[in-house]
Amino acid sequence: MDNLVIPTFAAIAALLAAAVILLSMRGRAVRDISESARSALITGALPVAESDKPDAAAALAAAEAVGSAMIQAGYSVETVQDVLGDIARVNGLPESEVLVFPNALLVSARGQGQHRTGAVASGSGQLLFSQIDEVQRTVDAARTGLLDPVSTVERIDRIRAMVPNHGPVARVIGYAFLSGALSVLLGASWTGVSLAAGLGVITGAALLVSERVPRRYSALITVGIAFCVALVVFLLLRGGFGSGILAALLAPLVVLLPGALLTTAVLELSTGQMISGAGRLAAGAMQLVLLGAGIVTAGALVGVPDFDFSENPELLGPIAPWIAVAVYGVAISVHRCAPRRSLPWILLVLYVAYSAQVLGDLAVGGVLSAFVGALVVTPVTALVARQPSGPAALVSFTPAFWLLVPGALGLLGVADVLGGDSTAAASLVATLSTMVAIALGVLAGSALSNRMQRPAL
Repeated sequence: MDNLVIPTFAAIAALLAAAVILLSMRGRAVRDISESARSALITGALPVAESDKPDAAAALAAAEAVGSAMIQAGYSVETVQDVLGDIARVNGLPESEVLVFPNALLVSARGQGQHRTGAVASGSGQLLFSQIDEVQRTVDAARTGLLDPVSTVERIDRIRAMVPNHGPVARVIGYAFLSGALSVLLGASWTGVSLAAGLGVITGAALLVSERVPRRYSALITVGIAFCVALVVFLLLRGGFGSGILAALLAPLVVLLPGALLTTAVLELSTGQMISGAGRLAAGAMQLVLLGAGIVTAGALVGVPDFDFSENPELLGPIAPWIAVAVYGVAISVHRCAPRRSLPWILLVLYVAYSAQVLGDLAVGGVLSAFVGALVVTPVTALVARQPSGPAALVSFTPAFWLLVPGALGLLGVADVLGGDSTAAASLVATLSTMVAIALGVLAGSALSNRMQRPAL
């Protein structure tokens, strides 16, 4: 009973504290137009000038640059289309058409007798949180006419050339703490936490190396990381270590889990974006297969003792997960190079997400708790993004999303399928249910978020 009372009161207290903070800041929820304008003018940008004849070529270049950066940052197809449509209209080309794919886009800039068409592929690799935040600021300025097309392209180029605000050693150490904190949330023992942190060092270093190698080798790196992590864990299990180290199998792989990709796929399929949704779904499934293949190969090499992946002994007590959430927030901010001013907001969103999930789990069960978490977090990130020091909604939402770890069950299900386990279907069904629940939660939360949009000029 005590194990339920403490998390329940902690979750309620965290949500109440977050509500007080957000309500007190509501009157100042204004990353307003004047601030963006001052920022644009300081960097030498000019507002879009009124003209009888718009420049279709310049508008097309701006749309291509912004769209490519947004796709690389991980925005949904619908969001990219809305933004590029606004950019076209503000530049006097309201008849423009945009076709967005998960890794490319086609733009036809049309209006007032002009017609220019272009196609561009998104950049390779992931953008860091600091880059995503600057992309969002550029989007806000470009879609409202505060940035002219030439300045928009120049700013996107500067964003792509940004230097990480943390060095490689700090980022690897950050990943080690990230892995250790997530192992606490997954129910590890102290031995398991130490093991997860150690494997996090190896995984973090491998991920940094993967940023500098051609994309065609990413599949080999994914399988290699999963194999090494699983090999160490399986060897220690066979050496007599208890189930408290099982979390170390999943925690170091959390960034590689395609939970966000799969959930975005479900979200896009539910909104009629069939090509993009199906493409993301296939890519996410393939990522799970690669991770599962690495784990199964390690198991086949050394053998796997009989144990239950879903076991959650909570060996560190009911307070440890709440401390781990803060450690995770700081660690992911360092590893993904979030803007320093955004750390308090990321921690706030993380505690809201975790608290909502804890209460949702107690009230409606595990799968629906993911719906509750997404429903609560989506409008909170929108409100945070409106604060003068708040990061882009995607920056604060992504770490919170990884707390839900919707890809974990799917990873285990795929591993079971590859290993011939007849019970794997249950894990895969649970994963699909979790993805649908999160997608519906995001859709419902977006309805509230739309009421918080900044006023247009």
